Amino acid sequence: MLILALKLSPGRRRNHVLLLRHILSQSPPTVHPSPNKPYIKTPILHFPKPFSSQSHPSPLISLQNQQLEEENDDDDGGESDSGSLGGPLCPGCGFHMQSSDPARPGFFSVPVPKSPFYHAPLTPLPDTQIPIPLKSGKLTLTLENNPNPNPTPPLDIVCARCHSLRHYGRVKNPSAEPLLPSFDFDRTVAPRILSPSGPRSVLLLVSDASDFHGSFPRSLSRLLHTSFLHNSDNWKHNKPANLPRPILVLTKLDVLPGSTDVSPESLVGWARARAHELGSAPLAGVHLVSAVKNWGVKGLVEHAAELAGSRGNVWAVGAQNAGKSTLLNAMGRCVAGKEGKLTEAPVPGTTLGIVKVDGVLGGKAKLFDTPGILHPYQITMRLNREEQRMVHVGKELRPRTYRIKAGHSVHIGGLMRVDIEESSVDSIYLTVWASALLPLHMGRTENASKIMQEHFGRQLQPPIGEDRVAKLGKWERKKFKVSGNSWDASSVDIAVAGLGWVAVGLKGEAVLGVWTYDGVDVVSRSSLIPERARFFEEAGFTVSRIVSQADSIHNKSKHERKEKQHRDKEVNSANISSAALEADMIS
Repeated sequence: MLILALKLSPGRRRNHVLLLRHILSQSPPTVHPSPNKPYIKTPILHFPKPFSSQSHPSPLISLQNQQLEEENDDDDGGESDSGSLGGPLCPGCGFHMQSSDPARPGFFSVPVPKSPFYHAPLTPLPDTQIPIPLKSGKLTLTLENNPNPNPTPPLDIVCARCHSLRHYGRVKNPSAEPLLPSFDFDRTVAPRILSPSGPRSVLLLVSDASDFHGSFPRSLSRLLHTSFLHNSDNWKHNKPANLPRPILVLTKLDVLPGSTDVSPESLVGWARARAHELGSAPLAGVHLVSAVKNWGVKGLVEHAAELAGSRGNVWAVGAQNAGKSTLLNAMGRCVAGKEGKLTEAPVPGTTLGIVKVDGVLGGKAKLFDTPGILHPYQITMRLNREEQRMVHVGKELRPRTYRIKAGHSVHIGGLMRVDIEESSVDSIYLTVWASALLPLHMGRTENASKIMQEHFGRQLQPPIGEDRVAKLGKWERKKFKVSGNSWDASSVDIAVAGLGWVAVGLKGEAVLGVWTYDGVDVVSRSSLIPERARFFEEAGFTVSRIVSQADSIHNKSKHERKEKQHRDKEVNSANISSAALEADMIS
């Protein structure tokens, strides 16, 4: 393990040494002073201690001293002090690791090293593939002691939470999630970004294309705008004014429909206009990116490196589950051609601390991943893990369009309802852009309350289960006046943070009542995707697995109730007949 650590990059070597130091501190070595066996035993390593008349520092101690020197020379502030919590940082999520308590966050288990005499089992060759001289014993095969020219790189040790998220897409110990400390972004990251002195800061404002208004970091953008105005004034008076350079990164571009006629130029203009509406500072650029398909990643890396210079810091910031870690791993693959170390999962809050990403930027420039910013106005913040998976958009969006008249409503799961209250035209088009797992329902508005009472938590999910409906909060209405000038394209979007949006197409005016839970942000904006589905949805429930299962359960319980009523009726009839017979006998 020591030899492997010496061959690692400085960042990975630093983490491996911290990991080793942490293990040694928790399990003190046992010294056996026998002159015949002068060895030091540790839980995982065996270092021979030969006799010498001169004092030579141990390679492990030298490596630790080098680590301390690197820590003292590291002035970027990107990594928190590992020693303060007694454990190294997990390279997947940035949390301090510990090996003492499996129930606590950050737990990891040390891989058991294989014996030097271990050999993997060999697969026997078919008889036809064995050379004839070898069969007859006339051919001698020699084994060369040359090292493997392409050795397998050592794997990074990550915490159990990251391991479970990477391989199973879920948290291993949900009971430990409340024990995770909250990350104070304003106290930890914002002062470094907004400092008028020090290294230059470049911000990657990562926003989800399928949830722009919900994922865009509004509070940080407003803070940047205020700092920009203040530092611009300082710059005019020859004072230190290190202005941060924000780059808007519209990620998950692969979930937008590939058949759309929206050009990249118009999409960039749309994103820039929406960011300006949300109070963003002047942007240094807008990049359209798909980390899954590597669209636009190379251009983003080059632009960020150019703005950062040789000593700047690049910070990836955004809401939880906006795709920051996936983006940075894609940037690493684009530059270094190797898989990234950051943990990726469709689960909000995957990254827990600041993680430095090595090998992407040139010179002494540094790239950091940060924990997702909590946006309480996103509806996903109120959902549990299973419900979040239903809302998560992981595949290309498909439009679902209704041709609907005034006095009718459309339910999107149990999370949103759109009422057509007034309309200057006979009918309008509503196109739902959300996860395909969400069931829909269209019917009369007068029956909407009945639909909510009877079907929320069952046919209309999420929430999953009737008991979850009340836990999400109070149902409230917001009023929107919309207008359009074409029947061929959508003009206005009604976007719900964390859910998706409903596009409205009409040639006239209409008044919409949008219902969702109290505190969830709902906005009106110009349409992102003007097209609609070729075929329209029909009234009633959409055909989906959730609706089918709920109907099956409902029909089964209904059938059981009828059978019980029939049995009770037969028992009552038998009791009445028996009572009448006894009365006749007595009389």
